[in-house]
Amino acid sequence: MKELYFVRHGESQWNLEDKICGASDAPLTEKGHEQAVKTGKAIAESGIRADLILYSPLQRAADTARHISEITGIPARVEPRLIEQNFGIWEGTSPRKSEAFQKAKQNFICSYGSGESMFRVAQRIYNLLDELKEDEHTCILVAHNGIARFIKSYFQDMKNEEFAAFGVNNCEVCRFQF
Repeated sequence: MKELYFVRHGESQWNLEDKICGASDAPLTEKGHEQAVKTGKAIAESGIRADLILYSPLQRAADTARHISEITGIPARVEPRLIEQNFGIWEGTSPRKSEAFQKAKQNFICSYGSGESMFRVAQRIYNLLDELKEDEHTCILVAHNGIARFIKSYFQDMKNEEFAAFGVNNCEVCRFQF
């Protein structure tokens, strides 16, 4: 079976401030940089064999991928489809786990005003995963919590509530098998 790895970016300034980041470009905190270095070392020591790191164009993911690449020696390149969902009117609001936002995330066709619907994000992420499934390379994807939901749902059925509530910790490494 072919493996795929996912790493959520390190702690960002907006994570620290409990704001919804979405497609906004919030930088890593010092702790976020430290988490990325630690994750790079853990990947190198774990024996994970990957050919390529693909990362979101947002700075918090790009910096995380850069640290991991420098430590592991795995080449990295940007993959625009890994950008976080644009949450439109919710971008920059707080708290991230507000009841209103959690409920809004269950409206899969809604674009949140000027944002991007869950269906649109699923389309681009599922298309990417379909391509990676057929590719001979083993990849590490470095992206965002919202993107983690779509990746998990590609590999495992989820109820709407599970999908909306699912998340991974900063710099957590998740393994999936095609």
